[in-house]
Amino acid sequence: MLEFPLCCLGVGKSAVVKSLSAHGALRRRLSDIGVAEGAVIKCVGKSPLGDPSAFVIRGAVIAIRDCDSRTVIVRGI
Repeated sequence: MLEFPLCCLGVGKSAVVKSLSAHGALRRRLSDIGVAEGAVIKCVGKSPLGDPSAFVIRGAVIAIRDCDSRTVIVRGI
């Protein structure tokens, strides 16, 4: 199946986290909010200018900036 950065996930679409290329504090922050390999993420909205986007991760709605979501590689469901 096709793999792409999380920032490219369309509103209403879901995907599974394949890998995380962030390092240091950003990696720790993403891990703390539930972005880990195998986690299911759904995009529930984008701001009017497209950045940040809102995602449901393990039952919580989290806003993630595009520059950060580019480090998360997902596979569409």
